[in-house]
Amino acid sequence: MLNVDRSGLEDGPEAAGPRPAIPRTVWALGLVSMFMDISSEMIHALLPLFLTGTLGASVAMVGLIEGIGEATAQVVKVFSGYLSDRLGRRKPLILLGYGLGAASKPFFALAGAPAMVLAARFADRVGKGMRGAPRDALVADVPPPQIHGRAYGLRQALDTVGAFLGPLLAIVLMALLADDMRAVFWLALMPGMLAVLCVVLGVEDRAVGAAGAGRGPPVRLADLRGLDRAFWVVTGIGVVFTLAHFSEAFLVLKAHDEGLPLALAPLVLVVMNVVYSLGAYPAGIWSDRAPPARLLLAGLGVLVAADLVLAFVPGVWGAFLGIGLWGAHMALTQGLLAKLVAQTAPAVLRGSAFGLFNLATGLATLAASLAAGLLWDASGAWATFAVGAGFAVLAAMLVVVWAPGRTS
Repeated sequence: MLNVDRSGLEDGPEAAGPRPAIPRTVWALGLVSMFMDISSEMIHALLPLFLTGTLGASVAMVGLIEGIGEATAQVVKVFSGYLSDRLGRRKPLILLGYGLGAASKPFFALAGAPAMVLAARFADRVGKGMRGAPRDALVADVPPPQIHGRAYGLRQALDTVGAFLGPLLAIVLMALLADDMRAVFWLALMPGMLAVLCVVLGVEDRAVGAAGAGRGPPVRLADLRGLDRAFWVVTGIGVVFTLAHFSEAFLVLKAHDEGLPLALAPLVLVVMNVVYSLGAYPAGIWSDRAPPARLLLAGLGVLVAADLVLAFVPGVWGAFLGIGLWGAHMALTQGLLAKLVAQTAPAVLRGSAFGLFNLATGLATLAASLAAGLLWDASGAWATFAVGAGFAVLAAMLVVVWAPGRTS
């Protein structure tokens, strides 16, 4: 497994041998993520066009709302991760977070102005922040380290199944409901409630540190000094990577600008997430067998290609080629980054580590989404995606510098 005394990007395959089965709780967390993503993506697939078309918002406003929402989620993860470490329990915060996410859904349907969408998005992302770090830490707490990549890959794959079923359901409902986006938003509450039910019935908690001689003492703020250089290297790369990885709302706007009809706008997230879902679990297996730096470089290379296609290849088909590549880079990198955070932090600090990582990348998300919207309004879509490609190249350079000679 990864050596936390080094960069966290250097080690190669795990030792050969039979691998344990993925625990039931990991499967349950995957199903929870799937149902909540169905609910969220039914809304998210239509939200950029709801804002710009129905509510008259600018693209910069879309970027601001998306950026504030994602940054909020990441900031809250700092506190939820630390709290889950201190309590020694993950499930209560996971349940509270998914409950808040479900409860926020009706307010999108009621929104009469961009400010109300922002408020609903804020509440939804607070819920995501409350559940995210404890959930990611629990995925690492339950299985043995040699299958962490598979565990994160499985959870991410099921999450992404929901992320393409949600937009597909939105397309069907838009056809049945005569393009009534508000009605679709109301119906998004149902899978959100199923996600909450799955947490209650399917997720078993695990006391932090229980695998050894018993639970350790509560985590103190001073203990966060136990996060060494390995963790901060991964965090630094994650921040630069995030500057190239702005909100998928811009993919929806790009395809619509190229001529995709309103009723088919959710198809953007369907295509992206089908590719993401199909690739996430194989990428997780690959991450258990190969040097992490190699996978990161592969994912960043695919992101550069996606941005360049979206910037310079015209037409709906060009947009969808870029969208498919975007999904491929997500499959290669998202589970891997989670694995690296888990394996470069002591077990008792995992929740806090995920919280700090997500705080740093959340602030980067806010900056990236706001800048993307301003660039779009000032110079067009090509400038937004071209600048994104530049940041992806910079992230790749940092991987090479921080893990020299360790990519093969």
